[in-house]
Amino acid sequence: MKIGFIAMSGVRCHNKELMEFGLTLPGFVERSKVIASLPSLGLLTLAGLTPEEWEVSYLEVSDIRTLESLPGDFDLVAISSFSAQIKEAYELADRYRATGVKVALGGLHVTVCPEEAAQHADVIVIGEGEPVWPELLSDLERNRLRPVYDARGRSFNLAEAPMPRFDLLDIERYNRLTVQTQRGCPYNCEFCAASIRLDPRYKTKPVPKIVAELNRIKEIWPKPFIEFADDNTFADKRHGRELVRALIPLGLRWFTETDISVARDPELLELMRESGCAQILIGLESPRRSALEGVEQKANWKRNQADNYLEAIRRIQDAGITVNGCFVLGLDHTDTTSFEDIWEFVRKSGLYEVQITVMTAFPHTPLYERLRREGRLLQENAWELCTLFDINYQPSQMSVDELESGLRSLAKKIYSDEAIHKRRRSFFERKRELAVALKH
Repeated sequence: MKIGFIAMSGVRCHNKELMEFGLTLPGFVERSKVIASLPSLGLLTLAGLTPEEWEVSYLEVSDIRTLESLPGDFDLVAISSFSAQIKEAYELADRYRATGVKVALGGLHVTVCPEEAAQHADVIVIGEGEPVWPELLSDLERNRLRPVYDARGRSFNLAEAPMPRFDLLDIERYNRLTVQTQRGCPYNCEFCAASIRLDPRYKTKPVPKIVAELNRIKEIWPKPFIEFADDNTFADKRHGRELVRALIPLGLRWFTETDISVARDPELLELMRESGCAQILIGLESPRRSALEGVEQKANWKRNQADNYLEAIRRIQDAGITVNGCFVLGLDHTDTTSFEDIWEFVRKSGLYEVQITVMTAFPHTPLYERLRREGRLLQENAWELCTLFDINYQPSQMSVDELESGLRSLAKKIYSDEAIHKRRRSFFERKRELAVALKH
């Protein structure tokens, strides 16, 4: 049996001016380059669950418009994509099915829109893929594929996670590789469209298993740059300490996403620095406390952290770890004055890097459902606008044009050469000052 694992993750901003300006998702890549310099860890993991006697291939299709012919000769293709490119994934699936190749679709978008996805697939996987993949392959071999494999209620134990098939990659294509250390998040942000929507339970992967994956990567890339593909790597501080202690001997450089609470743990910060942490991305969302009202739905946690943002950023960066502060424009409790608020905060905070995005109603998140009830979605099922930079809803205290204009103006200021150089110079000057102070 031959299986093709096909990743479609070449997300492009639909707003031409913004695309030309070069807005991208977070990461260690130059702006305006394709953001998908990361392979699909989900597909590589399923490949790791596939029996050795099966022939497997990993392919990437960033733009279906450039595809002259269908790649590979497969019995089954498993296709994964972001919501923003899901319609292209459906088109690719339809083309494969027209040639008689079986198609399996899965992932976050398919999980929240199963009826839609089923129109373009022989089989859909709902929820986490690992619990049902062996069963799906067994049924494929017996020509008894079912249309739906539903893993909800069968939470996957990360202690049983297979080794991803990193060996399938053309390593020269990537500037980083991903490893997952946990799934889920103890918080519940209204707009979040991460793995919490696949399985609401927060869980961690055993550290020895993570180290084994990193060592496998080092066999094909001696000095890799690693991105931990987590929702919130250090939500569990005990697991986080164990992890970074185990990373210290490996000689890695790495990046991840977490929350502002790491600033309150100087021991953890020191261990992170020693283990090669280059940068952490933190969702600050807004510097204005009132703007964060209700964003985190369990305990209003985000709102309650806002007054500590400046001090927290200082502590993290003084530990030698750069912060990529992520802000969300167009939150319901903000108006056109919020753009200047963010600009002033960025200047005052000394943030090394900044990411600005637009609040986005991802399919069937709590935010999407609320905006649909309120009649504020500009167009239902316009998944191609789920890029984090295109606007798919009516803001509450400004017009769509005002939000778009504010995004453009703020981006021009934040990402100007002068502003970037000033932020980075400020970080290194502060680093030198601290080093001198320590000597005395």
